[in-house]
Amino acid sequence: MKLQLFRNATLKLDYAGSVILIDPDFGPKHSRPSFTGRSPNPMVELPASTDEILEGVDFVLVSHLHADHFDKVAQDRVPKHLPLICQPGDEDTIKSFGFLDVTPLYDDLTIDGIYVKRREGNHGSGPVLEKMGKVMGFTIEGEGEPSIYWAGDTILYPPVRETIETAEPDIIITHSCGAKWDDVFIVMDAEQTSDVCEIAAPHTRVIAVHMEALDHATTSREELRAYANSRSVDKHRLIIPDDGEILHLTAPTS
Repeated sequence: MKLQLFRNATLKLDYAGSVILIDPDFGPKHSRPSFTGRSPNPMVELPASTDEILEGVDFVLVSHLHADHFDKVAQDRVPKHLPLICQPGDEDTIKSFGFLDVTPLYDDLTIDGIYVKRREGNHGSGPVLEKMGKVMGFTIEGEGEPSIYWAGDTILYPPVRETIETAEPDIIITHSCGAKWDDVFIVMDAEQTSDVCEIAAPHTRVIAVHMEALDHATTSREELRAYANSRSVDKHRLIIPDDGEILHLTAPTS
């Protein structure tokens, strides 16, 4: 499989013969308001044009409707005929944008021979959860490919641990910028990301994304690497890609 991080949570997967676009956020640098007063968002430009990102895409996965996961530019630019998978409850809103083939992921489904299963996520804790709204993660499996757990906008809490321990994915994709709302973590930080590395099966690689793009983040790539090093997390176990970077990953051999 080939995975390319563009910015924040926007990923493109070349997987089992299909090209999957995840959580497209296409807005220009500084086109949306600040969360904290530190900087308008997003804080960086995309490393590629929207045409390049959309080239060859077969279907789209949208985890939730926050602007940094499916912004107005993406709503306009993503071709309306492409199959789009979303969390239950978001389908009517997405259809209102003009999308013609929208499927809520209640439990699991198979598309283009790829098995996708919905996984639980908590976008924070306590009263912040209601403010953030519902989110989802998902696992993906395809013949001859490494299995993937895309955790999404979630903290590390029991259902995430259970998915890691029971699904034993080959790859876990975490959102690791330590973003806060009302001074409460709404995604994983360096400590929780390092915990994921320790919980996961020995063969699993963790890919940390959703970093250095939004002004309510508290953890940079450099800080994550330094903290992981302090916990003796091997750099080959925790991968922290730059925006635009392409990773080529294979299923473990038995």
